Amino acid sequence: MLLVRDLIELAHQVSVHERPQACYRHCVSGIVRRVKLLGPFFEEIRDANPPLPPSAVLAFRSMHEFLAKCNLLVDSCSQSSSRTWAMVSSTETIQKFEVANEEMAAALEVIPLSLLEISDEIKEHVLLLKLQSARGWCKALDPGQELLKAELCDLMERGDGPSSDVSLERLQKLFAGLGLKNWSDCKLELTGLLEELREKVASRDKVAYSTLRGLIRLVRSTARLLYGAGEEAFEETMAELDGFKERVGVLPDEFRCPISLELMRNPVTIATGQTYDKEHIQKWIAAGHFTCPTSGQKLIHLGLIPNYALRSLIFHWCDDNNVSLELFDAGFPDDDISNSREALEIAKTTSAFLVGKLATGSIDVQRQVAYELRLLAKNGTGNRICIAEAGAIPFLVPLLACNDSKTQENAVTALLNLSIYDNNKKLIMAANALDPILSVVEQGLSMEARQNAAAAIFSLSSTDEHRIRIGSRAVAIPALVTLLLEGSLQAKKDATSALFNLLLYPGNRARVVNAGAIEVLVAMLSKDGDVQDDALAVLALLGESNEGLKALSDDLLAIPLLVNLLRTGSVKGKENSLSVLLALCKHGGDMIRDCLMVEQQTQQESRDMSSGSSSALLLESLQELIASGSPRARRKARSLLKFLSVR
Repeated sequence: MLLVRDLIELAHQVSVHERPQACYRHCVSGIVRRVKLLGPFFEEIRDANPPLPPSAVLAFRSMHEFLAKCNLLVDSCSQSSSRTWAMVSSTETIQKFEVANEEMAAALEVIPLSLLEISDEIKEHVLLLKLQSARGWCKALDPGQELLKAELCDLMERGDGPSSDVSLERLQKLFAGLGLKNWSDCKLELTGLLEELREKVASRDKVAYSTLRGLIRLVRSTARLLYGAGEEAFEETMAELDGFKERVGVLPDEFRCPISLELMRNPVTIATGQTYDKEHIQKWIAAGHFTCPTSGQKLIHLGLIPNYALRSLIFHWCDDNNVSLELFDAGFPDDDISNSREALEIAKTTSAFLVGKLATGSIDVQRQVAYELRLLAKNGTGNRICIAEAGAIPFLVPLLACNDSKTQENAVTALLNLSIYDNNKKLIMAANALDPILSVVEQGLSMEARQNAAAAIFSLSSTDEHRIRIGSRAVAIPALVTLLLEGSLQAKKDATSALFNLLLYPGNRARVVNAGAIEVLVAMLSKDGDVQDDALAVLALLGESNEGLKALSDDLLAIPLLVNLLRTGSVKGKENSLSVLLALCKHGGDMIRDCLMVEQQTQQESRDMSSGSSSALLLESLQELIASGSPRARRKARSLLKFLSVR
């Protein structure tokens, strides 16, 4: 429950910030009021201490990220000591509040309230907060603040200070509205502007840097005009301002965090060897990303190793360029590597909790629980073991016949993910799940459910025992062939993979041929990409049976397409094309040889009619494969060429 405690602490931090600048008060009060409303929700979760389903963990991580950003945003509005800069930059800040509100609404939307053991009052509380967040709360400054901002920007555009055509009354009204009523106020304002300028120098924000210089000169000139401050009163301030021109060093790219593109304060190295700023990579991982942001490689562990050498280089660069080092941490905590035993215990508790809900819940709850189990089973053998041991499989099977498409899809996908662990395959078969899964392949309520059911058949058919059982079902192979014919690209791939596994048991080959698979697979040879290679692999297995060879011999499109693939196919595709052609030659003898020679003649005539055609003839394709193909392709090409040469 560490995550929930962190949420409570963050919500408290957001609500206790100091009073913000006047132009931000409406925005800050709105977001603080809503964050305060989250407190009772998190506290009830903490006190009940229930096992959190995976989607709740993901939602709370999103909420954690939102609250962390919100805390920084409200803090920046409270800490800003410059009234003029707060006014000029208000548009950008208000946009940040709008984004924060959208993030809050998104985080609230995905919280699975039906699975959380909280009171009805708190649930209504959260639902009301969802509605409020969807409406937003802050779109612009109030009219009075907008007028002040317009006046300030107009004076800034005039250059170093107010010109002679600007009335003293206008300047007095502007500065009174900004709260700059005497020289002391102006001096504090100049100090605040210089603090902002230091931050912009560190981040190399040239636009903000230029704007801040303009504000400093405007306040300096107007204060002298209104309050009669002598030149010596500004000497120190302006000397510091001019000195900033020399301080803007070029930040080396290797000192920037690849995520934020800002100066790294605490560089740490992750499992892939890439270095990031600790704060930003922690947020990346906390959001559920377990890959390297730069390379996309999967992280084999979540340890963050301090990069002291780079940190030292950054420290010296900052010192040389007068960049503030206040944000550097004093040190590094231990590596953030989760305890696997603790994670396993959490998985056990969560699985037991979810299965209890699955057994007794309404259809809406069952849909959500099936989704939770689908997520949990997707990652980690330990999770799959815990879910199965909690007894989830017998409760998932009836959901395959559900009339709700999402419930059916979640249930079959959860079973697919569970089947990745070998022992679970036996449990799924023992739970009489085979016929319901085949029913989803045949007539599932959504294409995703059908393709995932086909993928489950592929997973379950990893042993001869299961191949025999699956193949013996009258509906199994025809359902997969139908999916080949009418399914999506991914559905075709999953169905082809399932058929390939079933064909590893020779007794299923006649069944596949009788289901009309040859015609469908041959048609798939005209498609590009992985589907073509998958179809060829299945045809190569069917070519090892008399029934398959006869059906291939009778298909008029088969030989032309196979010959064409000797030139255009992938390395594996060429090998499988050669395998099928060789098998056809051995089965059909002179008849197949004559068909191949006719194809050679047809290609020759086509080339003659198209001057300059670069299409390779059959014999040329074979010779090219003998010269540059893979070892298997060379061997098979020689055999086929030898067969064609026999008269």
